[in-house]
Amino acid sequence: MESEKKQPAVSDVGAWAMNVVSSVGIIMANKQLMSSSGYAFSFATTLTGFHFTVTALVGWISNATGYSVSKHVPLWELVWFSLVANTSITGMNLSLMLNSVGFYQIAKLSMIPVVCLMEWVLNSKHYTTKVISAVVVVAAGVGICTVTDVEVNAKGFICACVAVFCTSLQQITIGSFQKKYNIGSFELLSKTAPIQAVSLIILGPFVDYYLNGRSLLNYNFSTGATFFILLSCSLAVFCNMSQYLCIGRFSATSFQVLGHMKTVCVLILGWILFDSALTVKNILGMLLAVMGMVVYSWAVETEKKATTPIPRNKSDMLNDGEDVPLKARLSGLPPSDLEEGDMKS
Repeated sequence: MESEKKQPAVSDVGAWAMNVVSSVGIIMANKQLMSSSGYAFSFATTLTGFHFTVTALVGWISNATGYSVSKHVPLWELVWFSLVANTSITGMNLSLMLNSVGFYQIAKLSMIPVVCLMEWVLNSKHYTTKVISAVVVVAAGVGICTVTDVEVNAKGFICACVAVFCTSLQQITIGSFQKKYNIGSFELLSKTAPIQAVSLIILGPFVDYYLNGRSLLNYNFSTGATFFILLSCSLAVFCNMSQYLCIGRFSATSFQVLGHMKTVCVLILGWILFDSALTVKNILGMLLAVMGMVVYSWAVETEKKATTPIPRNKSDMLNDGEDVPLKARLSGLPPSDLEEGDMKS
């Protein structure tokens, strides 16, 4: 029994670890692939299409080999979800192009309160004061260590708002679909990935051309660039899988809050691998963010324990008159006396 109780906790830690490691890994790989000092592959939307193509291929192989079981989800809901997810990706890319990096980071941080508000509106979910306080601490910490210059314009602001809304709605929908159709995280991903892959592969090159004025057809796919594209796609499979897994097991809010551990890891690895500057302000912000994540985890666990009903033992149930045979209740005799009478007869 003890092993059965411990098993979900280990799986939860494994899911978070997979998401953090794969997300940080894909950011590092994409930095080498897309930076001017690397391979200058500046086609972010098309690269995302490559990611979902490989993810869809893995899902198809899994279904074909019987590793996973396909469950029915209405096509219109899959198309609707894919439209929201693709709008989120395009909006984020446009926001990064039109706004400063500082405002782009603020837009990402605003997803936490937006997700909380949408879960309250759509799912009637309420948050304790401890949880809200922890969320504020995390947002403040990440903001201190990432937000620098803040410049915004009308087009960039609209794109950021669309991106934040669609990303928040997408993450909430992932959890809702898993509960509504009783479908596993990987099975749901296997159904949404092909639609996203096809649409992004078709539209991605046009979006990227609008963003940077470069055509994918003119890019020189060297051996090094191809290697990092394949590495990025491989890591994306684990990143997408763990995202669906974490949101399905926890909530979109928890995924947003604890997901900022990836931001802290990226800053540290950027300092180690790419000689990025790490100031006292960055360090203090990271410490504040980590402290907020610890407090958030503690607050969520406390809330779970407070709302979980305490199981009652059998003796208490008998004292309350429960689990007593119907014959004993009608005759007014204790169950033991009734059993003796039955045996004599």
